[in-house]
Amino acid sequence: MEEIAYHYQTEFSLKEEQKHTDWIIRVVKGFALETGELNFIFVSDETLLQMNQKYLSHDYFTDIITFEYKELEGVSGDLFISTDRVLENADQMKCSMDKEMRRVMVHGVLHLLGYQDKSEEQEQNMRKLEEEALELFHVKHNRNV
Repeated sequence: MEEIAYHYQTEFSLKEEQKHTDWIIRVVKGFALETGELNFIFVSDETLLQMNQKYLSHDYFTDIITFEYKELEGVSGDLFISTDRVLENADQMKCSMDKEMRRVMVHGVLHLLGYQDKSEEQEQNMRKLEEEALELFHVKHNRNV
């Protein structure tokens, strides 16, 4: 059951939701897995900080927090993304907010796929996988293939 939903709690809204949905499904299929239920929830820095403190006992800003649904089939979870943090990251990295948003989105999906970024080696691998996934976004794809 593929279901990807987008929820907005800030002024931000994702351009071309269906294109993003198709892209996320292709990324997951690239790992020989199926997409289950994914919820991308776009929130403020303050909301994500409160969640980070409450659920992870971390007292710092972050761009994404991912909660996996282990009881559901397929790659499933809630991905809370700080639009404030993504905008700041994009400014620092001198890239568009759209590109940085896709990087953060796929970063969360990679966590749901079991990839970590705690060590330097894991972080390098995660960046490599993010870049490969970002390249897929612009590849034309026929959904029926």
